[in-house]
Amino acid sequence: MRLDIVTIFPEFFGVLDVSLLGRARAAGVIEVGVHDLRDHTHDRHRTVDDTPYGGGAGMVMKPEPWGEALDALLTPRSVLIVPSPAGHPFTQRQARELAVREHLVFACGRYEGIDQRVVDHYSERTEVRVLSIGDYVLNGGEVATMAMIEAIARLVPGVVGNPESLTEESHEDGLLEYPSYTKPASWRGLEVPPVLLSGNHGAVADWRREQQLARTRAIRPDLIEKP
Repeated sequence: MRLDIVTIFPEFFGVLDVSLLGRARAAGVIEVGVHDLRDHTHDRHRTVDDTPYGGGAGMVMKPEPWGEALDALLTPRSVLIVPSPAGHPFTQRQARELAVREHLVFACGRYEGIDQRVVDHYSERTEVRVLSIGDYVLNGGEVATMAMIEAIARLVPGVVGNPESLTEESHEDGLLEYPSYTKPASWRGLEVPPVLLSGNHGAVADWRREQQLARTRAIRPDLIEKP
């Protein structure tokens, strides 16, 4: 998989060199390119934003630098991902869909966002997904991009050492994950549930399913109520 990121803060993505993603990059499982949007400006101040048409607070990112940057990266087989609080919710299902694509390009907006014409233009040339990681607003798209990259890349074969661990997590089967425990069996007066010490794999599986349902009903009942 190839990941390209366009941002005005390329230094933010140094975190991609650590942990599992860093090892995956070193092994060639994932290729990453980080590109400075300001390299596609042509004025002395390297300007990437301007005042919004129609008035209002804040600044809007200009289409010209984005056009140059994305023209150099996108192909008809690319997926352009634009993080935005106005986008569709990013889910585990979307992470799985994107994990099998060969080229993802992330456009990290700032200020009041990217001129809408950028999304409209590239929607005619390639697949574009405007995605939100939650019902809140961040200062820019970098944090959201990093969250999506981690969710997607860990599903790429070869990134996580034990692939079976990916199937027993929250949202993989539409429910939240069951609680986990390790040694010691007793800690500060709190005991590990006896069923987990029983050696009865069937009983453990039943208990974990019950815990998933109970936790989901308590915390995210909307997941159970989905058709």
